[in-house]
Amino acid sequence: MKTMLQHGLVLVLALAGSQALAQDQTQESGWMVRARAVHINPADRSTPLAGTGGSDRIHVSNKTIPELDISYFFTPQLAAELILTYPQKHDVMLDGARIGSLRHLPPTLSAQYHFAPQAALNPYLGVGVNYTRISHVKLLNGAADLEKNSWGLALQAGVDIRLDARWSLNVDVKKLNLRSDLLLGGAHASTVKVDPLLFGVGVGYRF
Repeated sequence: MKTMLQHGLVLVLALAGSQALAQDQTQESGWMVRARAVHINPADRSTPLAGTGGSDRIHVSNKTIPELDISYFFTPQLAAELILTYPQKHDVMLDGARIGSLRHLPPTLSAQYHFAPQAALNPYLGVGVNYTRISHVKLLNGAADLEKNSWGLALQAGVDIRLDARWSLNVDVKKLNLRSDLLLGGAHASTVKVDPLLFGVGVGYRF
């Protein structure tokens, strides 16, 4: 009888240990990646070009781009998200007439709060900083240039729609503070206020 109890106890402990190990192996890690298609809609609130009497303004074209982001969850509610893409080319217009183009690379780092991490619908809010590197500026046949760096605030709201333990759909909206000074002959001619609204949809995978 004693031997049977001992064997039974060993079996129960072994089963409990294997169950705990299985649960530990299926537990979510802190990492999540998302791939999105993002539509960039600039606000186009640039100041009038100097010497035009207040009528001519710089505009940056809309564009849809691919985006990859990497998130790390410090807790189920608190996460940090780094948004990555490759340099994007935009047309630049002056009151509807194309005057050239530029490329920009806008990595953004945000802190997020997730309201319902275990629910099928998990909304979140984020705030962070955007750094934009402007390059390949070709404006007015080389007569104009832009400052190459922009730092600004980034605001974010979105929702993850859980499909299963790993996969989810994502809808995300961001507002970025993105500005640069336009220079003509080395002199300040306008402040280009792009300040885009970004609307993204995509999929996420939790490791």
